[in-house]
Amino acid sequence: MIPVTENVKHLIILNVILFLATMSGLGDRLFELLSLYSFDSPLFKPWQLVSHMFMHANMSHILFNMFALWMFGSALERVWGGKRFLIFYFATGIGGAILYLIIKHFQLMAGLEALPAETLELLKTQGADAIAHGKNFTDTALANLNGLMNGPMVGASGAISGLLMAFAFVFPNHELMLMFFPVPIKAKYFVPLLIIYELYSGSANMAGDNVAHYAHISGMAIGFILMKFWGGQFKHQRWN
Repeated sequence: MIPVTENVKHLIILNVILFLATMSGLGDRLFELLSLYSFDSPLFKPWQLVSHMFMHANMSHILFNMFALWMFGSALERVWGGKRFLIFYFATGIGGAILYLIIKHFQLMAGLEALPAETLELLKTQGADAIAHGKNFTDTALANLNGLMNGPMVGASGAISGLLMAFAFVFPNHELMLMFFPVPIKAKYFVPLLIIYELYSGSANMAGDNVAHYAHISGMAIGFILMKFWGGQFKHQRWN
């Protein structure tokens, strides 16, 4: 069993505490305040770029992310040391979130071009309230645009995806295995295959998916840039 490292342990504890808090009577309010919303939404607040990383939608969501944080994060923290690990974790989580919101903005702008001004105002004034109450517009096109503008995004997946990218740099020949595809694949091949899957899933916009695939890709992109920017010294040297 892989021993959990100090900072990974603290991150897991914070995630679990907030997850338990969302199961209380404050759950709806916490989701509204701490989830990540589009730059174009009236619900967006700057702190959400960090807070969304500690929010999760359900038990399977947090279990999967915390398992990945324990597995990849502990391995990297042992190599890098605590300070470097935390810098990388939050840089990929926040940077990936910003990149994801930029992508959402352009998707939204493309959809809003043909809409009259009163419909745009309707999205801003009533769309957020509808989402907050678990509802949406009956018109499919308008509902999709409202989801882009006012739909929340939660989870540590962007930072986790960044850690996975770093893991492929530091441990390229370590074999990974998917539960639904139980064949060992080296990390240096696993990550490109995952990127292809995320790109396909994001562009296909599969119904009922409810996964922010572009957020995963954004986290991996920031992770790739950081690993290239810091170069070989970031692969193995400790920085306590």
